[in-house]
Amino acid sequence: MAGNPGRRAALVDAGVEVLAREGARGLTFRAVDTAAGVPTGTASNYFTGRDDLLRQIDARLHARLAPDPEVLAELMAAPKDRALVTALMQDLMGRVTHDRTGYLALLEMRLEATRRPELRASFTESVRAELEYGMEFHQRAGLPGGDETVTVLYLAMLGLILEHLTLPGVLDGVLPGTGVPEGLVETLVTTIVPER
Repeated sequence: MAGNPGRRAALVDAGVEVLAREGARGLTFRAVDTAAGVPTGTASNYFTGRDDLLRQIDARLHARLAPDPEVLAELMAAPKDRALVTALMQDLMGRVTHDRTGYLALLEMRLEATRRPELRASFTESVRAELEYGMEFHQRAGLPGGDETVTVLYLAMLGLILEHLTLPGVLDGVLPGTGVPEGLVETLVTTIVPER
């Protein structure tokens, strides 16, 4: 296996692009090489196989979509109330909208996991770890609600993000007076998160 970390990272990011654009069936080493602008055969020197590439894409996507530590620190200086939860969810929506390609690739990973048991196991583990981290973060921060609140909010945001990134017209005008997605984020948080 080749050991250039910069080249490996570029290949993984190219894999994200291919996955988002072509779906899992289009994710080949040749397509990754083309997207990365490297000679044919390069990706096969960096990954033991397609499963290895998918695992590394999974890890990269979680890093790409993670909150910016400085933005998070600034947000966390606010009172620990429903308004802060709204701001955190707005930040999440902003991140996935900004890196639409990354989130679409994450959705493709979910679909591929339904067809590949070995990927399903590792992907379930990484997504579950993110959910558990969210629960721990919520509790440590002293935000209103508990694990049930975080779980329901997670599911609601997942649905909103899915609609917003794939079929944004579905939600236009559904709830008068709410913008898509900003107003809907606030509506979700107000509906799910207790005041205290």
